[in-house]
Amino acid sequence: MAHDTTPAELDRVCTAAAGAAAGFAALPLAERAELLRTIAAKLRENGVAIIAAADAESHLGLPRLTGELERTCVQLELFAAAVEAGTFLEVIIDHADPAAKPAPRPDLRRMLVPLGPVAVFAASNFPLAFSVAGGDTASALAAGCPVVVKAHPGHPETSQLVAAILAEVLPDGVFALVEGFTAGQALVGHPAITAVGFTGSLAGGQALLDLVNARETPIPFYGELGALNPAIVTPAALADRRDEIVTGFVGSFTMGSGQFCTKPGLLFLPAGHGLDEALGAAAAAATTGQLLTENIQKGYEQGLTRFASAPGVRSLAGPAPALFAVAAGDLRGELLDECFGPAALVVEYQSPEELFATVRDLPGSLTATAHLGGSDELAPALLPLLAGIAGRVIVNGWPTGVAVTAAMQHGGPWPAATTSLYTSVGETAVRRFLRPVAFQNVPDALLPPALQESNPLDIPRRVS
Repeated sequence: MAHDTTPAELDRVCTAAAGAAAGFAALPLAERAELLRTIAAKLRENGVAIIAAADAESHLGLPRLTGELERTCVQLELFAAAVEAGTFLEVIIDHADPAAKPAPRPDLRRMLVPLGPVAVFAASNFPLAFSVAGGDTASALAAGCPVVVKAHPGHPETSQLVAAILAEVLPDGVFALVEGFTAGQALVGHPAITAVGFTGSLAGGQALLDLVNARETPIPFYGELGALNPAIVTPAALADRRDEIVTGFVGSFTMGSGQFCTKPGLLFLPAGHGLDEALGAAAAAATTGQLLTENIQKGYEQGLTRFASAPGVRSLAGPAPALFAVAAGDLRGELLDECFGPAALVVEYQSPEELFATVRDLPGSLTATAHLGGSDELAPALLPLLAGIAGRVIVNGWPTGVAVTAAMQHGGPWPAATTSLYTSVGETAVRRFLRPVAFQNVPDALLPPALQESNPLDIPRRVS
């Protein structure tokens, strides 16, 4: 059962996090990595209870949640390996050089250090992998930062079960869970908090960003918000594999009842494609489940009304899954707002020029997909265009399914994220919670181990 955190309780856990920050940052990298691995092991040990609680609260089903728990554990282990490797510290050493031009150079040694206590807001659509022990928490801990998580009200029991494991494993003050709307607002304004990670709606993220910007001391806010994730089908691709495109698209936009942040919300097809009947039938045959919360259901219904009432829009299937179609020239206004849930819009373009102009004006997205044919003449111009509006470009695939790997980029231009410079998935997500410090002419014995001349941590470093 959820418990609203009081102002006094919130201040206590944030103050404790600030007090624990220096000691946690100073832990040897091997010990920090072992803590992450221990959390993963204990999550697996308690998996039956965690999955049962998550299913009761989210109705996502045991197969989905079993996979999501394993994803959560794999994320923790990925960051543990990254911590041990030490590359994330980005150590650079320039030895003193009295002959350097235009002036003599002092001894300079640069590395990344933890920011301090981080606030993490759990997501509704992933009660494990983007929640209490999810990617934001794992990457902040890997950076050496204490974490205070604001639990999502959609899965309080699951959050408490997972939080108890983290609190058991981590040193005192390094982890805490808070609950309640008011506590979340107060959390981002607490002076002990040095950064915020958020996964959720554009409206929720914007509200928190406004609170962060009102702080006396500015801090970074890393929000993963909403995205249309356009998928473009060229004439050559349509000629090659019509049926495959239909089944792949419908499977992707209805996966998880359309509640994935990477759901393809727009499918661009050449005008005269002739797929209305096939798309409508495939969508009508797809199975979707109960949406996660009443607010998501309400937002979904409002989105369908928005689509249905827009000029030039026709319905291909609905209400759940729902599929609409519109000419590229009519894609404007509220049609460019994300509809979270099993709904998508087919956009029909008359020419490559209209396609490129329409895509160029789309809001930023987490992903952009191109379905190409062999030796597709549109590819050389299309792919750079997609890279300009999205954080991940996909060819001849679908965006749902975000791999837990070092090379993953999960972010994009606004409104996909509050900053397109970082990722919330993958090894480099740790970079959000670090800042650079240069040490000039510091005696070797006083330097952090990562910067000492003998390289006692045996980590990769760029030297002179």
